[in-house]
Amino acid sequence: MIALSNAASIHDLRRLAKRRLPGFAFDFIDGGAEDEISLRKNRAALDAIELTPRYLTGAMEPNLETEVFGKSYSVPFGVAPVGFMNMAWPGADLALARLAAKNRMAHVVSTASSTSLEEIAEAAEGYAWFQLYVTREETVVEELLRRSWAAGYRVLVVTVDVPEAGKRDRDIRNGLRIPFRPNLRLAADLALHPRWSLGTLLAGPPHLANFSEKGGSLSLVDIQKLLISSYFDWSHFRRLRDKWDGQVLLKGILHPDDALRAVEEGCDGIVVSNHGGRQLDYGPASIAALPGVVKAVGDRVPLILDSGIRRGADAIRAKALGASFLLAGRAFAYGAAAGGEAGAKKAFEILRRELSVALGQLGTQDYAAVDRTVLFDAAGGKSGTRLNLGISPDRSEAAQ
Repeated sequence: MIALSNAASIHDLRRLAKRRLPGFAFDFIDGGAEDEISLRKNRAALDAIELTPRYLTGAMEPNLETEVFGKSYSVPFGVAPVGFMNMAWPGADLALARLAAKNRMAHVVSTASSTSLEEIAEAAEGYAWFQLYVTREETVVEELLRRSWAAGYRVLVVTVDVPEAGKRDRDIRNGLRIPFRPNLRLAADLALHPRWSLGTLLAGPPHLANFSEKGGSLSLVDIQKLLISSYFDWSHFRRLRDKWDGQVLLKGILHPDDALRAVEEGCDGIVVSNHGGRQLDYGPASIAALPGVVKAVGDRVPLILDSGIRRGADAIRAKALGASFLLAGRAFAYGAAAGGEAGAKKAFEILRRELSVALGQLGTQDYAAVDRTVLFDAAGGKSGTRLNLGISPDRSEAAQ
């Protein structure tokens, strides 16, 4: 049995998480929409991108420093927004915020966090961004904007890819509701995982901490309906943009025309994302959509890749195709589930070490210098061109 101390990969942390969590909690983190085709496709498409090693370059310890939106970060990846992160492990929200502060890493805080946005901002010490779900009630949106700005957030990440609640079959089968609704199946699951259950009992069950007035027992679909406004359009975005004095990003963009429109409407950055395969199960992998977005907007705004990040070398693959930054959600959730704060730190160390090793193998000393020339070209050209992002997704556990 793998121990946290000798976990070698994010996949190892996933296996530990599966062992330590109640089934419904693991499924909530691990699962995707419907048949989970998009979930698997994210990983398969990344794995299809081959890199060309270069040796005898004299490259020393690689420099991973990355600047985005005027701030320097120690690594080119951050924590993606994950709602109800405390379901991964009690206190995970604050554990990840402290990890971000200690390691100068970006931490994107979800509107649906189980800890208040103010508490997380304080723990993150200036390294937190705020992810906004645009609710049906405009006064609620304005209050979230006011609170997040007052708490010190300056980067606003507006999620746009949930006009309808994604159908996640695992959660439906588990009958997952927030707060938890007692039943015999749930009681048995909790009894088999006493550490998680006791910790959650002491810390309080996951809930919508930024919506304290919303009570009752809600299904995940009900929660999504509460958070998402299906009528959100470009006119609403323009009004929202005018209300925020910092940087505004749109998260969930996959179509080049949407990316171009976002820039024209005043967007400061784009997160190319399919929501980790948790929304539309028949769309492209995020990395497969990236080249089209790059072609449409060029280098006018920073492009950030999200979904499927499990290896440090994914940062190189994304950078080679035009993204300057990455966000990883499940990787850090698995880490927190596998070992609390120590597990979250382990996930960070694994990704950082893998990225450093990959850069060394490519003979590249500076992450900022990575470009398309690192991609493998089977024809032996000057720059990498061999990309096969449409391969059939692997159904193995490792692909998840």
